[in-house]
Amino acid sequence: MTEKEKAVAGYLYNANYDEEILADISKCNDLCHEFNQLRPSERTAQNEILKKIFGQMGDNVTVNTPFWCDYGYNTTVGDYFFANHNCQILDGGKVSFGDHVFIAPNCLFTTAEHALDAGQRNAGLEVALPITVGNNVWIGAGTIVLGGVSIGDNTVIGAGSVVTKSIPSNVIAVGVPCRVLREITEADKKRYPIYEETNE
Repeated sequence: MTEKEKAVAGYLYNANYDEEILADISKCNDLCHEFNQLRPSERTAQNEILKKIFGQMGDNVTVNTPFWCDYGYNTTVGDYFFANHNCQILDGGKVSFGDHVFIAPNCLFTTAEHALDAGQRNAGLEVALPITVGNNVWIGAGTIVLGGVSIGDNTVIGAGSVVTKSIPSNVIAVGVPCRVLREITEADKKRYPIYEETNE
């Protein structure tokens, strides 16, 4: 079994010396570098590069620079995906984003988990655990999402959270480690003032 096959199967693998893995990472890093050199106004050109990076990409995708990921093809994004500045995706494992996902600045999604045993870790062994983000999810600034985590539909993750365990749908969750604060209710539609036209 190759190191890449081990990674896909969820076994410890070594990404440090495997030529196939190193070539994949190098290709993706070059594409990310190319993407990050474009002007912010060059959205069409940016999206053409993103199509080469992501394994699957929906419509109306916006990613602000700088953006980095390791493999690219392990990451899929749905329609109306928005990632603000300095989004990083360490996608040794699968990372899936649904539709209408909003990601604030300085967020990290990391599937990589290194061996706990010092000897294995020093030998370069790691494991890649998948991340799944549902539809209509808002992830606040400075959030870290670890491998093996799923975030349910319509959920809001508060700024500065470290998501170490899966979070259900329809909730606000925040903290280190991230925990459910409460459910999202109809009252939240009135959380912020709404301007309404009057017939005067």
